[in-house]
Amino acid sequence: MRATILLLLVGSGAAGCVRSYADAPALPYAEVPYVGPDGAAWPEEHLTLDGVAAHYRMKSTPTITYVELNPEGAKTLIFVHGLGSYLKFWQPQLNHFAALGYRVVALDMVGYGKSDKPGSFPYTMEAMADVVLALRQHLGGPAPVLVGHSMGGQTALSYAIRYPDHLSALVLTSPAGFETFSAREKAWFRKVFATTLVTLADEHAIWGAIRENNFDRWRDDLEWLIEERVRTAKNDDFEAYAYANVRSVHGLLENDFVRQSLEHVTVPTLIVHGDADRLIPNRFLHAGATVDVMSVGADRIPDATLITLPGCGHTVQLDCPADYNAAVEAFLKAR
Repeated sequence: MRATILLLLVGSGAAGCVRSYADAPALPYAEVPYVGPDGAAWPEEHLTLDGVAAHYRMKSTPTITYVELNPEGAKTLIFVHGLGSYLKFWQPQLNHFAALGYRVVALDMVGYGKSDKPGSFPYTMEAMADVVLALRQHLGGPAPVLVGHSMGGQTALSYAIRYPDHLSALVLTSPAGFETFSAREKAWFRKVFATTLVTLADEHAIWGAIRENNFDRWRDDLEWLIEERVRTAKNDDFEAYAYANVRSVHGLLENDFVRQSLEHVTVPTLIVHGDADRLIPNRFLHAGATVDVMSVGADRIPDATLITLPGCGHTVQLDCPADYNAAVEAFLKAR
């Protein structure tokens, strides 16, 4: 039974393994190449979260990693990644919008990528929103636009509801936060989603989880996603990353605050998703189309625009970067 759940939650793997990285050496998180589409390295910065650590009475003070492009740009965009990912998932966006004149910032959330992975961080969407606020305050300048994907979308919603004076617009990319989970469904998730679901995933399952569940237009140039996931799993601190994922799933399930407060999102909001999203709604618990879930937010957020991109999967910003960038660009120009 547990093997069946692992297969369902992590991915069926039917796409097969095109190239194996099983024998490749471990890749420390600090050595993951943070580069743009042209291969040029992004400048990495670090921020120690003293206020967050004190507020949540953490046992240690975490430091996050972020990148900043075009720091002189007049309008700031802050990109917040989703579950199981890191700031490089915005690779087709960061250079693109920096070239358009925006100040572009993307962070690795606590527990992910090159940021610290402490066990004492709450991993709720509210705590993650507080991390984003700390970064925003550190950056200074006018209120930014928040761009969040999946879990990062729910984080951005929590931020927008709680800190309305600290943002100017919202871009929700295949966002979590709109789907309703019963108490029984939440309890089931907490019971079955353990760290072993992450740590025991073999390369075949990783291919399925990434390629099948997140993409509809897989391309060979995306294979770095597989390589980096397989090789970072060999790190000594991978267990801490797995723990962060599990705790984050628990945090995602507690979305009642966000769903019940959507009317309090006061800034212009773009909701953009693909019609080939295989993760929202949760296909093992709920029937229906992704657009039905996204319409919950579009109908209740006062100034919301909903865009559905055909033939695009859950990680729409990587699956259909040109279409996604065009939609976001048009939204920003209209503000």
